[in-house]
Amino acid sequence: MKNLQKKSLFINFSLTHKDLYLKWREEKLSKYPSKLVPISIKNPYKLSSKEYNQMCHSCDKTNMVIYKLETKIDKAGLLALAAQFNLQNLDKNLCANDDGISVLELNDKLHSQEYIPYTNRGIKWHTDGYYNTPEKQIHAFLLHCVQPAISGGENGLLDPEIVYIKLRDENPEYIAALMDSTVMTIPPNMDVRPVQTGPVFSFNENLLHMRYTARTRSIKWKSKAKEALEFLSYFLNSDSPYIFKLKLESNQGVLCNNVLHSRTAFADDINQKRLLYRLRFYDRIRL
Repeated sequence: MKNLQKKSLFINFSLTHKDLYLKWREEKLSKYPSKLVPISIKNPYKLSSKEYNQMCHSCDKTNMVIYKLETKIDKAGLLALAAQFNLQNLDKNLCANDDGISVLELNDKLHSQEYIPYTNRGIKWHTDGYYNTPEKQIHAFLLHCVQPAISGGENGLLDPEIVYIKLRDENPEYIAALMDSTVMTIPPNMDVRPVQTGPVFSFNENLLHMRYTARTRSIKWKSKAKEALEFLSYFLNSDSPYIFKLKLESNQGVLCNNVLHSRTAFADDINQKRLLYRLRFYDRIRL
């Protein structure tokens, strides 16, 4: 199975290489999709060349892809699907099961401000693992819907590279402020981790990584980032065509390079309770 042919375009996000950035920006925004069309998959254990290339194309353009399975899948199938994109190093976080996969459903034991994904409350914009150490940053995740809520539970999805463009277009100094290695601090969780301080935007092998949460509780920001954060909040709450909104159906999922995402509040029914599986990876999708 052959990968999609990658364009040999040297992407440089540095503020000192404007020409290279503008060339990349033009390519990025050219024919950017107005919606995400689910890719149908017959066998998640072994994608066909067509399925694989379609998923690669979507990830290459938007850093995410929505898939639709023809049959139900178990956790082993999800791991097999992810592995075909070189995603193997799972983040076995506190709330994950022994297999490293988190079961997202209403959970009375985890009902607290600290573990909102296990409640039916809405979740503000964020990237996964923004509180992780630099060595354990989440670069990709797979979110699979076993059963949606009877109402609500809609996700917002946004490509971090689009966020970067919007901030830089508005004011390049916003990027400089958010690249500061001490701009964002997460207080310690005494049971899990020490205090975590780091940038919003960082780069690895000339690939963009974003670390962000719109939560205001227990988050400390440097004052110089105030205007950038205000603009970002405005953009995240706008009706921008770059913000995808969808409610995953049964046997649907999203595979992505840890894009920004949100979730509306939802309601369960005795006959239909929301259940999703989440797999977080230290790897990035390799096409």
